[in-house]
Amino acid sequence: MPRTKDEIISDIETWAKNRLASGEETLYLSEVVVRDSRSVMREEENEIVNMKNKKEAAISKSEPRTTNHEPRITTPQSSDDWKSSTDLPMLKSLAENCTKCDLHLTRTNFVFGVGNPNAKVMVIGEAPGKDEDEKGEPFVGRAGQLLNKMLIAINFPREEVYIANILKSRPPGNRDPKPHEVAACEPYLWKQIEIIKPKMILCVGRVAGNNLLKLESDSLAAMRGKTFDFMGAKVMVTYHPAALMRNPAWKVGAWEDLKKFRKLYDELVGNG
Repeated sequence: MPRTKDEIISDIETWAKNRLASGEETLYLSEVVVRDSRSVMREEENEIVNMKNKKEAAISKSEPRTTNHEPRITTPQSSDDWKSSTDLPMLKSLAENCTKCDLHLTRTNFVFGVGNPNAKVMVIGEAPGKDEDEKGEPFVGRAGQLLNKMLIAINFPREEVYIANILKSRPPGNRDPKPHEVAACEPYLWKQIEIIKPKMILCVGRVAGNNLLKLESDSLAAMRGKTFDFMGAKVMVTYHPAALMRNPAWKVGAWEDLKKFRKLYDELVGNG
């Protein structure tokens, strides 16, 4: 059906308004459009300017003005005061409100870490799960119970080691950590390692091993049975307890890994 003159003019007016609102030079196709559209758009333009001025005035009352007129950063960032931390409680207090990645929007708790601050052994996983997010402590669910048994089997009670994760916040749906999340969070783990000064680190799971050691191309099979160096500690990688619950047959290999870990520890530290 042919369009009416009024419909065509209406469309032209809409187009003209959008062009003028964007600051672009507008060409009008009729005197009617020029007269009517320009009048309407000037009113709307004045209203936009007034609203902008009111918004900026409101912001200036609540926020300090910038002297260089640079745009304000709207993405929340965490302070870097934590870098000067000299112990774990201080580090936790300065880091637990971190907003460097979007995971802070969905987490219940910042899962810092738990255990002996003077531990000779650290256990590192990939990220908190549902139970850990709720309690604020790593490895407290079913996988954590199995981890406790794995450690006891090689004479490392949970309270004698220090347990942490690559990420301090739970990824939605327990998905793998994203690179930018790891980049935002791993400095806290590095600082924990710096403060604790463990002799050995046991990474549980491919994701933990890859992200700590930066071996993105290595499979778990390629990492198991090997010894790596990281921040003055010897690192070994084995199965994640959750993987062992899904695939009990892997427990044989995990036990071999644990025995090698304990043997190396005895060689480095002694069995006392």
